[in-house]
Amino acid sequence: MIDVLVVDDDFRVAEINAKYVGKVPGFRVAARAHSAAQALAAVERGGIELVLLDHYLPDRTGLELVHRMREQGHGTDVIMITAASDVTTVQQAMRLGALHYLVKPFTFAALRTRLDSYAALRRTVDRVGGRGLTGQEQVDRIFGALRTAPAPCAPGLPTGHSEPTTDLICGVLHRAGHPLSAHEVAARTGLSRSTAQRYLRHLEQAGRLRLSLKYGDTGRPEHRYAWVTP
Repeated sequence: MIDVLVVDDDFRVAEINAKYVGKVPGFRVAARAHSAAQALAAVERGGIELVLLDHYLPDRTGLELVHRMREQGHGTDVIMITAASDVTTVQQAMRLGALHYLVKPFTFAALRTRLDSYAALRRTVDRVGGRGLTGQEQVDRIFGALRTAPAPCAPGLPTGHSEPTTDLICGVLHRAGHPLSAHEVAARTGLSRSTAQRYLRHLEQAGRLRLSLKYGDTGRPEHRYAWVTP
């Protein structure tokens, strides 16, 4: 099992990310942290093999934390999971050795792809190192293990559902900041209302959206959906 530290200043987001990690075979959440200080303390206690790290933390940035970890000799692997998508931050993350960079909002399938490739990297390094093999071929195997190929349809999606459409709807709800109806989602995405409703129903059943009812003077209540995942 690979022990993971989940770092996010939002307690709710950290909880969701931890549940995502727990659904991926071979990984378990060893600790959670909501500040850079808490995260550094968890790493210093030992046992953490991978950090899922947000950039926007209350006491210092995620990249400042990684820099501090490296200064203290901690080689713990890092995958950035953050809303920061500017080129400067991404470049700094690469230079500090982040193995992957996942931009919020994201799907469970996207996170699982990164975790699976990380596990593949670990297996490749162990296999190559155990045999004492060297040379370009072995180096290529190690670097190649981190490559991820996006799937056209995420695992777990019902037949007829695609990940791009799922991501489109999730992005609209995430940016809205308040509940939207199927009609409003359809208008903002360019999808038909029936298609939007079908995806919204699935996402709500999967626990990624929160359903509320808006009652009018007459007729049925309007179903409204709000973003509840990172």
